[in-house]
Amino acid sequence: MNHTAEVFQPLQDDDPRTVAGYRLAARLGAGGMGRVYLSHTRGGRPVAIKVVRSELADDQTFRRRFSREIKAARKVKGAYTAELIDADPDATPPWLATLYVPGPSLSDAVARSGPLPVPAVLWLMAGVAEALQAIHDTGIVHRDLKPANVLLADDGPRVIDFGISLAADSTAHTATGTTIGTAQYMAPEQASAGAITAATDVFSLGQTAAFAALGRPLYGDGPAATVLYRIVHSEPDLSGLPERLRDLFARCLAADPGERATPAEIVEWCRRELGRDVGEDTGPAVWREIAGPPVTVPPPVAATGAATAAAPGPTAAHTAPWVPPQGTAPMPWQVAAGPGGPFVPRPPAGPEERKRRRRRTALISAAAVVACGLVILAGSMLLDAAGRGLDRARDAAASAAAASKSAAAPESAAAPESASGTPRPAAEGSAAGGEAGSGPEAGDDTSAGRPGAGADGSAAGTTPRAHAYGALLVNSDNSLSLTDGTMREDRKGDIRFDCANASCALESDTSVFTILFGDPGADYEECRRMTADQDAHRLPLAAASAGTEICVRRDNGDIVLFVVQVKSTALPEAAFVTMDTTVWPGVKN
Repeated sequence: MNHTAEVFQPLQDDDPRTVAGYRLAARLGAGGMGRVYLSHTRGGRPVAIKVVRSELADDQTFRRRFSREIKAARKVKGAYTAELIDADPDATPPWLATLYVPGPSLSDAVARSGPLPVPAVLWLMAGVAEALQAIHDTGIVHRDLKPANVLLADDGPRVIDFGISLAADSTAHTATGTTIGTAQYMAPEQASAGAITAATDVFSLGQTAAFAALGRPLYGDGPAATVLYRIVHSEPDLSGLPERLRDLFARCLAADPGERATPAEIVEWCRRELGRDVGEDTGPAVWREIAGPPVTVPPPVAATGAATAAAPGPTAAHTAPWVPPQGTAPMPWQVAAGPGGPFVPRPPAGPEERKRRRRRTALISAAAVVACGLVILAGSMLLDAAGRGLDRARDAAASAAAASKSAAAPESAAAPESASGTPRPAAEGSAAGGEAGSGPEAGDDTSAGRPGAGADGSAAGTTPRAHAYGALLVNSDNSLSLTDGTMREDRKGDIRFDCANASCALESDTSVFTILFGDPGADYEECRRMTADQDAHRLPLAAASAGTEICVRRDNGDIVLFVVQVKSTALPEAAFVTMDTTVWPGVKN
């Protein structure tokens, strides 16, 4: 199922034409949770819109859990996940939007081409395990990992549908036949209503990868009750799997969750095995062969008709407007009168509409009061700032006069001694005091580089002006320049990324690193303190994940804070890390 006509099915009469302002271009499929449609962002990026089934949407327990899971899923930033970009759990019906992955599901690819070769299975396991790391780091357990929820892009797998299975599980509808999990890929504790943990997803990963290697479910087909009985009461038969994969599969499929491999261990194991396949193509060419020829994604739907033109643009949370199917005559109040045309009244507002109008009026009034208060506060702050500016001007004039007198008296060129005989500090801006204006504000009393500065050139209790450069990507081919916050196309920058000896790390000839553990929110003072005694010019990234903070001290006194956004180290040849970057400049000598 990889031809364009098969992937993108035309909309049916009972399909909506828009969802929360997203104009739907085609139907992608349907499942236990609802229907999935193709749409586009305003900029033309393809997205997959999942609309929840009305039976689930009517369950308040589902809505509460769905809202909670959506909040967590928004934090998932993995190289092998389909990122959640928009959702509204309170809409009627609820919906969510993820980036569209142009590739078939693992189940479709195996059905079309048969079992995957061993290198492809290893890459599949490494990528999905890394995706599980990103998902688990936000507190989510997928609970429904299976071949249909793994898409094969031309550069590796993508895990989808994380963050919604917990919401649907244990609702009234799961007890009446709408099973959310898939029997062939459940873990024993899941099949027997036990505790669900991250290890549950590892068991499902083992079953999903076994399907890829065998071309069939590891525990066989048949009625769900029969399959679940085998999972709970029998050992998996691994004899049909390639021998080099059996040890890893045995770890993933251990009956005791505590004995299963972790996603990090799976990634490292697969990387070691892939390293043995020297000369064997395990890169993008493998996935292009498995996924088949690329499909042509339909273009965005153009705005046509009065009702469609009035539809709002996509936002983070709002209810989906209803648009009549094509060929259906609109109701009178849906017709927009042209210039000079007849006035067509809208239907009278019902009780709910009147309540919404009253709430809207109250919110507008409250916003007006807050706006007035902000205007008054801003005026006060401006007056205060003006007063401080006059004070600084007077201080500067006094300093200039003193300097003029000092220059006129030759004997005063040297620093005078105090009554105790201790030399006084040189004036700010002199050679002993550093470069004027290098602190947080030019002319500020606490400029960096004044006398009393620490070893890195910053005065105690002061913070240099920070330079934020956003997310910078570093891989085995480029490097980072911290002076101007750029990504160089060579390896001559301040920070390099290396994945030698089965361990990815940051390296530098001019900087030292330390990784921070504990609560996030590191600042200049903490990074300056934590790097004061560091001498490590290489920082392994095995313990780093999304949100990890790394402090850096350069030889020139700069203090740097990296915050990891995405770390992809499953495959050394395609590994990278992206980090939000903040630099506090040191003193120029």
